[in-house]
Amino acid sequence: MKETDLQYIEKAKAAALEVLLHNAHGPFMGLPRTAGWGYPEPYTRDLMFSILGIAVTKNKILLDSIRKVLEKLAENQTERGHIPSLVHDKEDRGSSDTTPLFLLGVGIFRKVSGEEKFLNLAVIKALIWMEYQSPSDRYLVAQQPTSDWRDEQWVTGYGLFVNTIVYSYLRLLGRHDRAESVHREMSRFTITGGTIHHHVHEGLVVKHKPYYAFWSYKVHSSERFDLLGNSLAILSGIASPSRADEMVSWIEEECAAMHKRGELAVKLPPNFFPYINPDDPDWHPRYEQFNNPGEYHNGGIWPFICGFYVAALVAAKRYTLAREKLLILTHCVQLSVSDNVEFGFNEWIKAQDGKPMGQDWQTWSAALYLYAAQCVETENTPYFDEIRTNKGI
Repeated sequence: MKETDLQYIEKAKAAALEVLLHNAHGPFMGLPRTAGWGYPEPYTRDLMFSILGIAVTKNKILLDSIRKVLEKLAENQTERGHIPSLVHDKEDRGSSDTTPLFLLGVGIFRKVSGEEKFLNLAVIKALIWMEYQSPSDRYLVAQQPTSDWRDEQWVTGYGLFVNTIVYSYLRLLGRHDRAESVHREMSRFTITGGTIHHHVHEGLVVKHKPYYAFWSYKVHSSERFDLLGNSLAILSGIASPSRADEMVSWIEEECAAMHKRGELAVKLPPNFFPYINPDDPDWHPRYEQFNNPGEYHNGGIWPFICGFYVAALVAAKRYTLAREKLLILTHCVQLSVSDNVEFGFNEWIKAQDGKPMGQDWQTWSAALYLYAAQCVETENTPYFDEIRTNKGI
């Protein structure tokens, strides 16, 4: 990488840290903001994702702020162990990803702080809650539509993203036997024949393709590509090294084809593809307002997810490609809607023209940029290295 590129990345890292420090204290009980202006509320999932970037900064102000978040979540945990969607509001419930992300966040924070029993009672309650989220009373976790970070997109049954988080927190928390069971169930094929045979259970492996299904439930599934879920599958070691390498090549080939068709203006993968179009059977009328092709959850480019993709490239030992994508991501995080900041760290970017469309100074955009940069610089993936190493225990 050229010296000018390295200087550019260092400048972006400094800007990302500025965003996180700016957002560390918001108007709700002094808890962090989700974005610099547009989202003053402390959204649980955004802040749990941001722990990865905060952890690698080792910044005391940020670590203290995330400790406060975790402690407030434990305080607002329901009697049965569920974690609310807003850190400060114990009545804002129903998300499928907040409890697993809390468990992942605590696991990471324990490593950073050295406090092995940090929030132990809350962790035990949350683990029990998660065990009850399997309708088959086995290991894969199911969810209702629009209940994870995709609040404008349907994921029915066993979603890839949530189950990769479940697998990851089980490894971090030393629950290796249950993690192996989750991995085993995920490694089954999706059911495509229209009939469920006795003792045959659905999984998330797609026949003849290197990636994992978006979701699967009984005879139904979606084979559209989920970048976040599959990046986490690589990072956590759910995907074998050979599958991870093949998946990365497939992603890059598909994105190059989309670029040629005019469906993708930026050389970073959309969060989801192929896009759902109005004449597709999985289209919902509400998508016309919030989720058009190439936008938002239906194929928008999300900097925080691209941060995970860069980290996944490092985990797959595709170091040259990781450096290339980090530099492109640096250009993307410079874009802003407001034009009054040097680096926007915007929420999401429209795939077809590369224009920022969400809120500037997004906490998870800044945090995952810092995490991605750390992964590229050190050629390792903090915390996920341990998860992959523990695979097989």
